[in-house]
Amino acid sequence: MKLLVVFTSLMAAGSLPSGALAQAASEPATEKHAAATTAAPASTASDAAPTIAAPEKAKPKAKRQAAPAPAPEPSAMGRFNNFFRGGSATDAGTGRPAPYATSRTASAGGPDASQYMQHKANSSYSTSANALGFGLYRITPKEVVQFREKFAAGTILVRQREKRLYYVNGDGTAIRYAIAVGREGAAWSGTSTVSDKKEWPGWTPTPDILRRQPDLPRHVDGGPANPLGARALYLGQTMYRIHGTNEPWRIGEEASSGCIRMTNDDVVDLYNRTRLGATVIVTR
Repeated sequence: MKLLVVFTSLMAAGSLPSGALAQAASEPATEKHAAATTAAPASTASDAAPTIAAPEKAKPKAKRQAAPAPAPEPSAMGRFNNFFRGGSATDAGTGRPAPYATSRTASAGGPDASQYMQHKANSSYSTSANALGFGLYRITPKEVVQFREKFAAGTILVRQREKRLYYVNGDGTAIRYAIAVGREGAAWSGTSTVSDKKEWPGWTPTPDILRRQPDLPRHVDGGPANPLGARALYLGQTMYRIHGTNEPWRIGEEASSGCIRMTNDDVVDLYNRTRLGATVIVTR
């Protein structure tokens, strides 16, 4: 029976027309051709379509630049050298502006004027008789001394020739301070009173000072670089004062334009003791 089925199948296959067999044999090629024909328009379409660029490579992130390291503090030798140059354009070894380097044409208040005055103060060190070198200078400390002269307690006596100031305690003693006095031709004498007291006063040079030194600032704010120093006692209605200084090495010398200079420590001590209206007697 199985043989009969196989034979019948073979006979049915043999009865197919030869054209059908040829067509069947050619179908794979036709399908390939059709596929090719169909693909052609697709390639044309792709030509007409906008070109899609290849994805760009991700750009490397820019490295964040580290903030520049702060300039190192000048060494002790650098500060020493800079001090004796009277203030140079830069601190030794740092490239930064020196704390008191500034233009010589500073004409207003503020940091530049203060820096300029500190520059001038430092440059005077080498001419002082008190300079010991290496930034050191002689200091004459205040002291309590016997004082038998008949003056009321609280009176201030300035003895220019002696270069000392006495604050009378009223108990047979006085406190004696070292001072700097006016240069020759600028010293004065007389009696006055303390008309005002100021802490860290600003300084405005007088017209007479500006005539002699026209490059000075017209005003210097209060502070350590200010020529009036930490405190000032104003004498009557005059332009004279007893005040501190930014040149402590000049104490004991004839250095001022008529005012009485003290170290900042000493003038603070005197300021705290002195009342408004106190008598001030200045002798040559």
